[in-house]
Amino acid sequence: MAIRINKYLSEVGYCSRREADKLIEQGKVSINGKIPEMGTKVEEGDQVKVKGQRVDKSIKQKKIYLAFNKPIGIVCTTDRRVEPNNVIDFIKYPKRIFPIGRLDKLSEGLIFLTDDGDIVNKILRARNNHEKEYVVCVNRPINGDFIQRMSNGVEILDTITKDCFVKQLGPKKFKIILTQGLNRQIRRMCESLGYRVRSLKRVRIMNIKLDVPTGKYREFTKEELLELEGLLENSSKIYD
Repeated sequence: MAIRINKYLSEVGYCSRREADKLIEQGKVSINGKIPEMGTKVEEGDQVKVKGQRVDKSIKQKKIYLAFNKPIGIVCTTDRRVEPNNVIDFIKYPKRIFPIGRLDKLSEGLIFLTDDGDIVNKILRARNNHEKEYVVCVNRPINGDFIQRMSNGVEILDTITKDCFVKQLGPKKFKIILTQGLNRQIRRMCESLGYRVRSLKRVRIMNIKLDVPTGKYREFTKEELLELEGLLENSSKIYD
């Protein structure tokens, strides 16, 4: 069955579809020795190369799934030319991996890294309502009104944020669970209500909890991966 070249590269775990599109635009991908156009399909038996190296769907290697505790100051990008303090150089993993989603430079906590392009696309579908949990400290005391307003939606970026779970943990500290990923969403929500974020840590993505020291990573357990695949399969069936 023929599939688009960007999906092919994603399914074999080379990169995400978005990154595949960039490689195709840059002329770094070939099919049977020819540079393909965007949307060109790969047929059974075709020889696909990226940067001159064979990418063979028949040689499936074990996929990598890492839970990393990102420190403050590290940027979630694979482009080393743009940002020297990037997550790839920090981790120095021996195989090519890329982050799923982002966590801004001033924030810390859980982020996934993988070489499985297919799982990237499934997790990044915001409409699938995948939960992300954060612990946040702000610059001044919060109260019930703040919790209620954060929970019921705040106007930012010309939209109203989705209803979400918010719980006060201390005088200036709260927990928030989001199912959407607007740019710098929590910081913007707090600023809209007259608060500034002092610290922000992501402690959970879906069923995976943060349980490693800052700057360290671990592989998903078999149980975690099975549960994650189940959650993604159900949501993809609904929204594909």
